[in-house]
Amino acid sequence: MEIAPASNSEGPFPKLRNKKGDAKLARQTSPKAGKPELLDMPLENSETIDFEIIELLFFSYRDFVSDPDAILAEIGFGRAHHRVVHFVNRNPGMTVADLLDTLKITKQSLARVLKQLIDSGYIRQIAGPEDRRQRKLYPTKMGRELALALAEPQSRRIERAFDGASPEMREGIKAFLRGMRNRQNSRAD
Repeated sequence: MEIAPASNSEGPFPKLRNKKGDAKLARQTSPKAGKPELLDMPLENSETIDFEIIELLFFSYRDFVSDPDAILAEIGFGRAHHRVVHFVNRNPGMTVADLLDTLKITKQSLARVLKQLIDSGYIRQIAGPEDRRQRKLYPTKMGRELALALAEPQSRRIERAFDGASPEMREGIKAFLRGMRNRQNSRAD
């Protein structure tokens, strides 16, 4: 890897470029660099950054996934299993390609998780009726029960958060969450 000079559009951080030319932030760990300056002032909100919202999102996500994480840990599964079980239950008959596109992960990442879910009896994989190479995914009864067990504590948490909220406020929150999703495959603006 070679360090590429930072241009004004890339920001102040030096970038590493791999053989494909993809840029990554360089870690500044040179022993010659000396001790880094200590900063004792906390980051504050600015015109473009709202740290309170960022922290609320961090903490709400942490707590939102904590109950399902505990259930999944008991059966040796993790968050990747949760996502697969959720989307296959929401879209029975979806293809492996559809799931890859939904989750934005590689075939290799999905293969291990999907194999475990199939071998454990939570998901069934069936050849497509027109194209036998196409693989369609369906939940089993056990897979449906797992999806519900994972969604119930999350739904209770959502309802507690919405307690006393007007229908308009609920719609506003849904609009905010939709707005947080990446549009197509682009990075955040």
